[in-house]
Amino acid sequence: MAHPKHKHSKTRRDKRRTHYKATAPQVASCSNCGSSVLYHRVCPECGYYRGKLAIEKKVTA
Repeated sequence: MAHPKHKHSKTRRDKRRTHYKATAPQVASCSNCGSSVLYHRVCPECGYYRGKLAIEKKVTA
């Protein structure tokens, strides 16, 4: 385990942490129904993926 001889300043610590940030997810629109979908995922509204039916959605009436 490391044992530093001298204290690192807050500036030096914060420079190291500049890359630790959250990124917004990439969102596309479904080609079948037009709802918002995360990339490389099946549409939760209609069940289509890349223009083909991937999962059957139950219709509730």
